[in-house]
Amino acid sequence: MGTKWEQYRYFLKDTVRRTIDFSMTDQNAGVAPPPLEKPAPAEGERIGLLRKGTWKGFSDIDLVSVIEGRRSHRRFTAEPLTLEELSFLLWATQGIRQAASESTAFRNVPSAGCRHALETYLCVLNVTGLEPGLYRFLPVEHQLLTISREENLSERLAVAALGQVFLAKAPVTFVWTTIPYRMEWRYDIAAHKVIALDAGHVCQNLYLASAAIGCGTCAVAAYHQELMDELLGVDGDDEFTLYLAPVGRV
Repeated sequence: MGTKWEQYRYFLKDTVRRTIDFSMTDQNAGVAPPPLEKPAPAEGERIGLLRKGTWKGFSDIDLVSVIEGRRSHRRFTAEPLTLEELSFLLWATQGIRQAASESTAFRNVPSAGCRHALETYLCVLNVTGLEPGLYRFLPVEHQLLTISREENLSERLAVAALGQVFLAKAPVTFVWTTIPYRMEWRYDIAAHKVIALDAGHVCQNLYLASAAIGCGTCAVAAYHQELMDELLGVDGDDEFTLYLAPVGRV
């Protein structure tokens, strides 16, 4: 019997897979795969991040204690994060271990078909070594790309987050977008459920990595779609906001 939720529950099922002729996907049609990461302008300002092996104090963490202490935090101290800590969080959530080809890379989070259809943007307000502003993580290069340094970033973030001001008070807020075609190229209309699952994998790693350095986060899926996309400068179609998470000391 149909209900008002039926079409939305369908998204959670794998029934759709039986309706797809996978021989007709763009991948099997010989269409070139989309790139590993969103192309960055050559003239854009880039900031190098600290790499694994240069961090201090992150190697003696008790995983059991981190898991047991995991919770969502909406209140943060005024203390800034360091660039070293931010480098660690980005590595934990989207860091590349090994590039298998020009279009495939193994990362520290799982992804359906190793497609990794997410991009990471950062609303930076209080990170030592970084000017406040909007940045995008470049996982292949392990760098940040400067997007903008507008003065009213925190105000725009709060409005786009539907008045959830704790995001605008955090030292940094992670904003994940999706470029759906990276997944659609292989899975066609079965791509969209696994994109959402992949976002959960990424955010859970952020929870654990944040707890490991004495910080906290809170997954946020409620926001004004058009305003958040406008803030990031994405088109809302081929790339759009999917998930947010502020990080700060607790």
